[in-house]
Amino acid sequence: MRWPRWLIIDPFIAMLLGVVALAALLPVRGTAASIAGIVAGVGIALLFFLHGARIAPAAAVAGARHWRLHTVVLATTFVVFPLLGIAIGLISPQLLPAELYQGVLFLCVVPSTVQSSIAFTSIARGNVPAAVFSATFSNIAGIALTPLLAVLLMADTGALRLTAGSIGSIVGQLLLPFVAGQLSRRWTAGWIGRHKAVTSLVDRGSILLVVYTAFSAGVVAGIWQQISAGQLLILAVTVSMLLAVVMGLLVGAGRAFGFDHADRVATLFCGAKKSLATGLPMAAVLFSPQLLGMLVLPLMIFHQIQLIVCAALARWWAGRASATEAEQPATAG
Repeated sequence: MRWPRWLIIDPFIAMLLGVVALAALLPVRGTAASIAGIVAGVGIALLFFLHGARIAPAAAVAGARHWRLHTVVLATTFVVFPLLGIAIGLISPQLLPAELYQGVLFLCVVPSTVQSSIAFTSIARGNVPAAVFSATFSNIAGIALTPLLAVLLMADTGALRLTAGSIGSIVGQLLLPFVAGQLSRRWTAGWIGRHKAVTSLVDRGSILLVVYTAFSAGVVAGIWQQISAGQLLILAVTVSMLLAVVMGLLVGAGRAFGFDHADRVATLFCGAKKSLATGLPMAAVLFSPQLLGMLVLPLMIFHQIQLIVCAALARWWAGRASATEAEQPATAG
């Protein structure tokens, strides 16, 4: 039997785990940590500039008319997920350390993915224009909604750095670069499209640096001694159940609204997923470096699980569609 490709760990997740291991063995300290933090901040700004430069509003307009689909996706991402996160809090004191639960809360307010949501929708023969619009709008709205929801849900936890400086960082490192990227599309979109390898390197390099500095700070602060293997297993089960519940709700919503197969696919893949590429830089701006590692761990685990589940589901749907198409000529004859 061939090993299914969708069971292989995502290469980027493998790199993230390697960076976590490096931080555990060789954490950055002192002046070097300060310099790494500054470089990571510049990387975050550049990352959001590239996000803005990539998103073409005109390309998404074709799917904008499906307002019920987009309402379901947006409500799931920024209402249903946070409510489920609050519900998890009712049992988390007996299961998870406070920092890991706060990470689950942050996971619940992060916007949807863009590239993988569109890719899986395409594989599963879904409504790609609608997926483009929903995923894009989720990320644009998330620049404002994610920090706002984090403040509402996490202001009393002690992890959130809500100061004038952090608000300035949100504007300076996230919003302004994104707007600048949008305004620069006339000159930069073509170059970015032709040099995807370079921009992908910048994207991933920025995120890897954020993770390295975050986990280094955690190692130096000694917080990793508080997490056991059993707690990591419980965390993985918790976020897996979160994904399963959300996907079940989205399937039910698609049926309740009378969506066809293409719209149900787009709704599921855009509404059930969370963006690691957007969430990690946002977390670096919002949270203290000493706690950042533990706070982004739930998002990292959720990201890998969603890739495995969604890849398997997309391939299954694609297989069913291919089988149906193959049967049609025979039926017609």
